[in-house]
Amino acid sequence: MPAPIAIFKLARSLPAIKKKPVDKPLNILILGSGGREHALYIACKASLRVQRAVVAPGNGGIPPEDCREIDPCDALAVEALAAEVGAGLVIIGPEAPLAAGVADSLRAAGYLVYGPGKQGAELEASKAVCKAFFARHGIPTAAYAGFADAGMAEAHLETLPEGPVVVKASGLAAGKGVYVCADLASARAAVREIMVERVFGESGDEVIIEECLMGEEASIMVLVSGDTYTCLPASQDHKRIGEGDTGPNTGGMGAYAPAGIIDPALQQRIGTEVIEPTLRGFKKEGIDFRGTLFIGLMITEEGPKVLEFNVRFGDPECQVLLPLVDGDPVDLLLRCARGEPLPKTIPLRPLTQVIVVLAAEGYPGNYRKDVPITLPDSLPPATHIVHAGTRLDTAGQLRSSGGRVLGVVAGGPDIHTALQRAYAACDAIEMPGKTLRRDIGWREIGRNPRLA
Repeated sequence: MPAPIAIFKLARSLPAIKKKPVDKPLNILILGSGGREHALYIACKASLRVQRAVVAPGNGGIPPEDCREIDPCDALAVEALAAEVGAGLVIIGPEAPLAAGVADSLRAAGYLVYGPGKQGAELEASKAVCKAFFARHGIPTAAYAGFADAGMAEAHLETLPEGPVVVKASGLAAGKGVYVCADLASARAAVREIMVERVFGESGDEVIIEECLMGEEASIMVLVSGDTYTCLPASQDHKRIGEGDTGPNTGGMGAYAPAGIIDPALQQRIGTEVIEPTLRGFKKEGIDFRGTLFIGLMITEEGPKVLEFNVRFGDPECQVLLPLVDGDPVDLLLRCARGEPLPKTIPLRPLTQVIVVLAAEGYPGNYRKDVPITLPDSLPPATHIVHAGTRLDTAGQLRSSGGRVLGVVAGGPDIHTALQRAYAACDAIEMPGKTLRRDIGWREIGRNPRLA
């Protein structure tokens, strides 16, 4: 089956969204090219609010007529495209355009935008800025120190007791700039990689050295509209390339939601100790935040502590969260863009959603490119494929174009069923050298063993 037809069929396999028609359907412009943006496109195409969705630059999973090859960080090019599309809403997917101030430029031109301005985006663009924000507003986090000089950073390491320590590039590094070091020798090597060898370029102008928190990680995506917020279910990503959470960090090899580590009592505590102080901090500092606040958490014995803030949907978390919304996600994004109050809670489908990422051979190092991909003619129930690093060649053949290539998203009444469906689809996809983890959701499985 030709790739474009298969892709269209997979996108249409999502459950229908219950909603009423509106008088003036929107044209929506989505910025980005990854799996998150394809997931947003699918949600927009399923919405009766939406007349047309265009993605810039998009990927091979999105029909070519709905893709535009522009730089999403070029504010003038984005503004021109928004005018061409007649965009009633612009959704900014990745962090780089947000950090470049594209949302500010669009708002100044009169467009509704889902995504914070440059001031809010600094919370992700600079870990040093984010840590200082935590300190000013009493948000629980790891003890840390920041350095703009490699020698001073290494000297600081000499003052620390032997043991695990975390070293982070302060700037944007596509989720790969965090080193969890087992000892100080590894930490010194991480500082040199970031600041001397410049493996992340100017993102390594400054490093953060912080205590290594012990516990279990989880993430909460908070939709923020001025003084109001609402939370999507807790999710858990799998950052490391190898099973058992081994090997280097990646942009994410899989995720699931909801994550049982965060129960209602802990969710309430996170609201009181993290989310509400953050929104008060936004108001005090004049940050008009309209978008997703991604809270990366470590659940320690002392309680929740914040590892980081991101200012956009996580990728791959977005892909499992949107299908859980029992309603129209576009309505929520539009409310945020307008600065309208949000509901305290969101109706959810009683499902578990998982995503397994198929990466290129060699990722996250030097990986194979331009590998041909053949998708299956059919998929298990409640399963669809999201594209990330893909493209269509001139003959219509689907090929790989990035490190994280595809994401298989599956739902079910429990995590066992969802994973069974996801892995069956993964095995049916033909992609030479495909790399995946076979232990996605292992912590949740430990909390919910299958009954004999």
